[in-house]
Amino acid sequence: MFDTKGVAFVALDVVCLFLGALPLAAYNLGKVRPYQRGFFCNDDSISYPFHHSTVTSTVLYSVGLTLPIVSMVVGECLLVYHSRLTSKSSFGSYLACVYKAVGTFVFGAAMSQSLTDIAKYTIGRLRPHFLDVCKPEWKLINCSLGAYIENFTCTGDPKIVNEGRLSFYSGHSSFSMYCMLFLALYLQARLQVRWARLLRPTLQFFLIAASVYTGLSRVSDYKHHWSDVLTGLLQGALMALLVVFCVSDFFKPCEETRREADILHTMQETPTNGNHFESPN
Repeated sequence: MFDTKGVAFVALDVVCLFLGALPLAAYNLGKVRPYQRGFFCNDDSISYPFHHSTVTSTVLYSVGLTLPIVSMVVGECLLVYHSRLTSKSSFGSYLACVYKAVGTFVFGAAMSQSLTDIAKYTIGRLRPHFLDVCKPEWKLINCSLGAYIENFTCTGDPKIVNEGRLSFYSGHSSFSMYCMLFLALYLQARLQVRWARLLRPTLQFFLIAASVYTGLSRVSDYKHHWSDVLTGLLQGALMALLVVFCVSDFFKPCEETRREADILHTMQETPTNGNHFESPN
């Protein structure tokens, strides 16, 4: 039987995760239309052909979620096994440490994607291939004197046209950078052994390189403008730094972590019953 305080802490975490992911869910499940931005007839930046993605969304989210989560599960379990991490939680040291690491990562990922979608749908910037997927009825459009066209009809697939209005900023870039930088920082904090002196920075290099490649591929595939990718990479990096250093305890000294666990352990003791349980938080 778990302590009600522990269950309450977990429930609060779930509520916070739900709130962090709420904008993401609202925009994608609510079929919200992005801002209906117009265009200039002579704008070559939105006249590129439509190409399929080099890094598909399936690959992005599969690798971006699986690689950090699996690495943290294995890493936390090994550290607990070798007594480098301890927890007096009622859920057990293994489950508590994995819960804190993975939960922090997922919480940050939800907020990062929510921020991305807020920008996408609010700004409605046209993708480089917008005119190719929109297929506007040019005979009804007066392009004289470089006019700004707001009233036009797209004849292309409505779903693809809607996606064509979500250029700023790149979700692939922000998500890949968040996931890869988070994992790189996790390795910096947890992989503190002599034999990893060069292995750790090598792994970190390839993680960041994979994220940068993902962002650059969005430019070469004509999915985003370069500024969309740059902003996405910066936002993902900033979110990873904030979550790792302000939310997680990866870089907290082991002695401080143990001392806080002892304090929480003492506070949750009940005078009438020697049995006590703690939250994995």
